[in-house]
Amino acid sequence: MSNLYWLSEAQMARLQPFFPKSHGKPRVDDLRVLSGIIFINRNGLRWCDAPKEYGPVKTLYNRWKRWSDNGVFARIMVGLASESAEHKTIMIDATYLKAHRTASSLRAKKGGAAVRSGEPKVA
Repeated sequence: MSNLYWLSEAQMARLQPFFPKSHGKPRVDDLRVLSGIIFINRNGLRWCDAPKEYGPVKTLYNRWKRWSDNGVFARIMVGLASESAEHKTIMIDATYLKAHRTASSLRAKKGGAAVRSGEPKVA
């Protein structure tokens, strides 16, 4: 079994309204390219390390860059979030949640170890 990631037809159908219209020459397969972009981002790879099954690296990068600059990915996220809110289903993926390095120094300024351990601060 392959470790490659592929969007399903149902997922692509949900995303289709957010894609920009093709002007003139038809675009390379959106399913292949978008699946490749997701694979690269999910695995933290460099563009040059993309598996050849997703097509030319330059195509993946160019589509990602153009759609990022035009706000396509932002519209997709907002659109999917609003659909989720309509259905009252909100899911948060905290696997990429990171605390900023200054969070601990702010706590230290407000009381140091006593605050961190939950003990009352003695004056």
